[in-house]
Amino acid sequence: MARIIVIGAGLGGLASAARLAKQGHDVALLEASDRLGGAIAPVEQDGFTWDGGPTSTLLPAALRDLFRKTGRPLETELGADLEPMPVLREHRFADGTSVQLPGGSRAAQITAFDELGAGLGEKWVSHVDRYAEVWERLRKHYVEAPWHPDRPDGVPRELAELFAIRETLHKRLRHDFRDERLALVAGFPHVNAGHDLRNVPSWAGVDVYLEQCFGGWRVPGGFRRVRDLLAARMATRKVTVRTGVRVEDLVVRDGRVAGVRTDEGDADADQVVVAIDPRRLPALARHVERTMPAIPPVVSHLGLAGEIPEITQDVVIHAEPMIIVRPNGTAPDGHTAWTLHGRGKIAEDLLTALARHKIDVRDRIVSQVDLSPREQVERWNGSPMGVLWQGRSTVRHRLGPATPIAGVYVAGAHGAPGAGVPMVTQSAALVAQLIGPA
Repeated sequence: MARIIVIGAGLGGLASAARLAKQGHDVALLEASDRLGGAIAPVEQDGFTWDGGPTSTLLPAALRDLFRKTGRPLETELGADLEPMPVLREHRFADGTSVQLPGGSRAAQITAFDELGAGLGEKWVSHVDRYAEVWERLRKHYVEAPWHPDRPDGVPRELAELFAIRETLHKRLRHDFRDERLALVAGFPHVNAGHDLRNVPSWAGVDVYLEQCFGGWRVPGGFRRVRDLLAARMATRKVTVRTGVRVEDLVVRDGRVAGVRTDEGDADADQVVVAIDPRRLPALARHVERTMPAIPPVVSHLGLAGEIPEITQDVVIHAEPMIIVRPNGTAPDGHTAWTLHGRGKIAEDLLTALARHKIDVRDRIVSQVDLSPREQVERWNGSPMGVLWQGRSTVRHRLGPATPIAGVYVAGAHGAPGAGVPMVTQSAALVAQLIGPA
């Protein structure tokens, strides 16, 4: 039985600890903050509760597989099924038009974009169809199987060919769409995550294919329910959980990990899973010098009272700055909970900018939590947005699931295959594959 330390109790760390403990290992989970969950932990104030990070997920099979492989099925634990989202989000454009983007249906997307203009539906699905083969390559060789870019046999030919493509997503969208509105919708997932489309490889635009094929899904009660269930699973799987313990570095002897150095002293380990930004650990920092973290948005959690505009799904306002309104929080009776995300040149308060778009709730606020990008990074011990795209070589410069240090693995948003709920969840599965059963 190996002694394994998992650093960081966000989704990637919790998922890794659960899988490895189920495989029979002696697992300790160390978290620097005073609570578990990272970006899936809730934000609470004045009786309002907001999801701190994601409010929905693609590829629900990743979460279901995690729960099924480590204990009772997700739906059994929730006491309800995951909720499919008929509309993923509404996109509003500068010319006053808008589109409600359906998920899980090619035909519904054609209809939605045709309402923007005749023939735009076919233009949209023609773009999305390009990614069917891309997804199969990624799924087979990258998402579901560990890869080793430092080994001659570690990168299958199909994957190497994909990662060698020079075309950027910015160029692909300009080629495929004469209508700027379609390009804005297609580029949104990466812009929302803090990336410049001129630095994102075109194959990474596969998100639109996943949205069309698999749709979006919400967790009844919010992602904080997933956090609570995984926290309970730590007890079920007999994972030793310690909060308020900051890991300062890895202890490495003769090229292999021997433990971790914390603010409370050294702890021995046979293997270590790093589920935080590896830049936080000097032993790994030199291996990621050619990458940077993607920066979170400006966030404002709002508790509202009285009459407010009726918004039932995420609304994306394509302007400067880009504002996303998320109406997914829980509130006391007679109140409403929204979250605002801001991206771009933010020279004024988000609420003032939002009011220019005829959504004015400034006199309805009874509770407010504002978080800068820096505050979020400090709260979560790294950016939940993962690694910033800086060109096609970024995919080879990031770590995970293996690292150059024997016995050290990377899970979470900064490890392959990347950020977002499905990929973070899957990163734990890749680590568990490499480590194997006790």
